[in-house]
Amino acid sequence: MSDKVKVIGAGLAGCEAAWQLARAGIDVELFEMKPKKFTPAHKYKGFAELVCSNSLKADRVESAAGMLKEEMRRLGSVTMECAEEARVSAGGALAVDREKFSDAVTERIRNNEHITVIEEEVTEIPDGNVIIATGPLTSDGLAESIGKLCGEYLYFHDAAAPIVTFDSIDMEKAFFASRYGRGDADYINCPMDREEYERFYNELINAESAPLKEHDKEHFAKDGFKVYEGCMPVEVLAKRGEDTLRFGPLKPVGLRDPRTDKRPWAVVQLRAENTAGSMYNLVGFQTNLKFGEQKRVFSLIPGLENAEFMRYGVMHRNTFINSPKLLNEQFNMRERPSLYFAGQMTGVEGYIESAASGIFAGLNMARQIQGLSPVSLPETTMLGALSKYISSPDTENFQPMGCNMGILPEWGERIKDKKLKYKLLAERGLADLDRCIAEL
Repeated sequence: MSDKVKVIGAGLAGCEAAWQLARAGIDVELFEMKPKKFTPAHKYKGFAELVCSNSLKADRVESAAGMLKEEMRRLGSVTMECAEEARVSAGGALAVDREKFSDAVTERIRNNEHITVIEEEVTEIPDGNVIIATGPLTSDGLAESIGKLCGEYLYFHDAAAPIVTFDSIDMEKAFFASRYGRGDADYINCPMDREEYERFYNELINAESAPLKEHDKEHFAKDGFKVYEGCMPVEVLAKRGEDTLRFGPLKPVGLRDPRTDKRPWAVVQLRAENTAGSMYNLVGFQTNLKFGEQKRVFSLIPGLENAEFMRYGVMHRNTFINSPKLLNEQFNMRERPSLYFAGQMTGVEGYIESAASGIFAGLNMARQIQGLSPVSLPETTMLGALSKYISSPDTENFQPMGCNMGILPEWGERIKDKKLKYKLLAERGLADLDRCIAEL
């Protein structure tokens, strides 16, 4: 068998997997069907395209996302390297200019001597050493081939938020601030009083949703969307109760309207979409409303009455395999060890989680080819905990999982101070990771 590896898909996971293999001196054929063919959610020609949001979550190491990102940096992540170059201001989060980020990843991948990019769609699982990282919107042909191999597929739905131009936001009504004044005032805040909120809420829950494609209809529950909680459409979340949004994405805590010096009844936040600050996305406003309804309802938000929408929210189907029944913690199949999966298809949920799984799959594929023992990361690390979550054969009713402190082993003694506890958990995990890396 040739030592060359075929990586299918040049998203976050596929690029990270290819990068790890190339770092080990192993030749890679990276297959990407763009720009010849696009999924319903992808628009940009470059690799590692971000669809849902431009945020890679919290940057603090003592947060789950910050801890995972630091682990990725220590493992040689191309995603983290390029994210720093494309960073935009976002308070305590790491957010990027999407196009600059994609361009930076694409340039590194295309210019690597060990990586050959092949622009064509793959419809059958190849023989040999293969990493499938085609994401939650895998094209029909390959999805059918994977389905024959893996059996049961699980489904959920994902949604993306709309983007508006900065110049169209009425800054006489909106204001810049971060919650509790933490970090730079990078978010635009649109405050609502009670009357404004109630009017917006009633229009939102009665707005008309976009029709589903025929092949998607069967994957919706009778009482509403079958969705991942972390990407719940705002209109679906709102229908859980009038105050749900006020205690969720529209919570006003930590913010004061400078015009009144009072906390608003509710606040819609917008985050910079690009380095220039010319576009902003509505935080937490993933949606499946018809485009005309989005314009009508979201224009009721104070400051967005004349908003110019550069992109409306969209909803699309995401697909993932029943990983606990199929995969080892190294992300390869138990029944076919030379076939790895990476990214959201495995049930890790989120940008950085997908990228991290690609790092781990690429690292272990390289070691397998080199005749070395597989790497098993300590469960005290965030990536180690995620890899064990998706591979535990005892798991029933498997659902996608993003990074969170709850999947880490408990600290030895009870600590009431949550910030201190998370800090200690992060320090423990990173120290354990360093010891693991030193032994490779």
